[in-house]
Amino acid sequence: MARYDNIYEFESDLAGEGLAVGIVMSRFNQDIGEGLLAACTAELKRLGVADSDIEIATVAGALEIPLVLQSMAQSDRYDALVALGAVIRGDTYHFEVVSNDSCRAVMDVQLDTGIPVANGILTCDNDDQALARMQQKGSDCARTAIETANLLRAIGDRPA
Repeated sequence: MARYDNIYEFESDLAGEGLAVGIVMSRFNQDIGEGLLAACTAELKRLGVADSDIEIATVAGALEIPLVLQSMAQSDRYDALVALGAVIRGDTYHFEVVSNDSCRAVMDVQLDTGIPVANGILTCDNDDQALARMQQKGSDCARTAIETANLLRAIGDRPA
């Protein structure tokens, strides 16, 4: 339902049929990554994305995710991408470096390529926080990827 009579508003669209989605998952904190992945792929399928339109790449850690996302985005084979992983706070500054740099680089991929990337790299103080968030975050990323891909398509299709 439109908010205004004379202003066009794009509708939210969660229909995943015909969309190709690439997922990059970090193997570091593997149990959390697998939980994120299971929730994400289940939601993608629920939204209508075919199994054959989902591709998964795994990498060593969160800092490797952006490079593989960039390669996928540049391939022109995907309508949306998803980054999945978990960075758990430790006793050193390394947590901040990995959290900040991976997040910034994921954002750069989508801004540089125009392919939407749902960022599901959890940054948590401990394993319990990550375990509590992984199902919801994985599902959220699937919806975000589909909605944003459809929105970009609708913007491109709208006549001037």
